Amino acid sequence: MSELERVPPGVDPTVPSSARVYDYLLGGKDHVAIDRAVAEKLLAVAPDTRLVARANRRFQIEAVRHLAEQGLRQFLDLGTGIPTSPSIHETARSVSPACRVVYVDYDPVVRLHAQVLLADSPGVASIQADLRRPYDVLADPSVTGLIDFDQPVCVLMVGVLHYVMDEEDPSGIVAAFRKRMVPGSCLVATHGMAESAPEAIAQLMMATAGTPAQAQFRTRDEVLRLFDGFELIGPGLVPVQDWRIGDEPDIPLLDGTPQLRIDGGVGLLRA
Repeated sequence: MSELERVPPGVDPTVPSSARVYDYLLGGKDHVAIDRAVAEKLLAVAPDTRLVARANRRFQIEAVRHLAEQGLRQFLDLGTGIPTSPSIHETARSVSPACRVVYVDYDPVVRLHAQVLLADSPGVASIQADLRRPYDVLADPSVTGLIDFDQPVCVLMVGVLHYVMDEEDPSGIVAAFRKRMVPGSCLVATHGMAESAPEAIAQLMMATAGTPAQAQFRTRDEVLRLFDGFELIGPGLVPVQDWRIGDEPDIPLLDGTPQLRIDGGVGLLRA
């Protein structure tokens, strides 16, 4: 099958997709030439970016497992990306089969893969929607059918908020979801940091300018403001490769400081 045949109708294979670039960095197969070109330009100036992508994914899985072990049974994954194993629902349900998961992504390629993957998975759903329109996400029948916002819920925004520009109000987007969450709920998020190497930021911005894969790197203080209303647990907001909680073994993926820095945190909504 040619690359043009691998993307759904209406998807422009000459425009990079953040989900497909990430899939390439993780060693997946669901990407086309433009995605590989963006990733390789970044790898040329920040060769450890593949390891950062793996660390970002490991952070997400560790956080979900920990929260499921603490009793959370509902997970809303915003900006899902192309399915990767272990998935969020596989991880959560390894702790409790009662866990329910809704995946949300605006990319039709992600939606196509999720439909196949989740065809026989009761309690798990996938929708094509944009987190920039939080009220549409919250009103979607698949979300309201599986997620009870009168009970604690984990909202995941992993590797997605840096694709929301300042004028699109990322803090307001997070706040819209927070307002629907009851005490005991959690926010799991990672973000590209302005403290990354300038060469890595410049290369990524040049390669993705004007496309949906364009990212906005933010300072630590700016990212911390996205967690307003939440109490950071565990080590707080730290580089994803350094985030540990509970009895998780410390198996380092990276030596030293990577040129592309991604920080992650888990915020708990207190009463």
